[in-house]
Amino acid sequence: MFKKILRIIINKYTITLVAFAVWMVFFDSSSVLNRMKYRDKLNSLKQEKYFYLEEIKKDSILSQKLLSDTSEIEKFARENYLMKKEKEDVFLVIDTTADRHQ
Repeated sequence: MFKKILRIIINKYTITLVAFAVWMVFFDSSSVLNRMKYRDKLNSLKQEKYFYLEEIKKDSILSQKLLSDTSEIEKFARENYLMKKEKEDVFLVIDTTADRHQ
């Protein structure tokens, strides 16, 4: 019984098959380990693509608003660039309570 199992293990085809499997899993340029790395990279790139597509949608909506309405342009300039009219004071209020609770 032991000799039969040993003969199967020492068989040249079994050794070749095991060597081929080890080569494909660890050493080949398209090995299983490399494929897992590439799959993870692809997933992260897909998430990044989705993020940027959403940002493009938000920006295009904002762009349409700004191009169609002058009051939107004024609101945007006041909120983002702290612009003001003549003889007007701008007070910037920063909420620091959120930082204390974290």
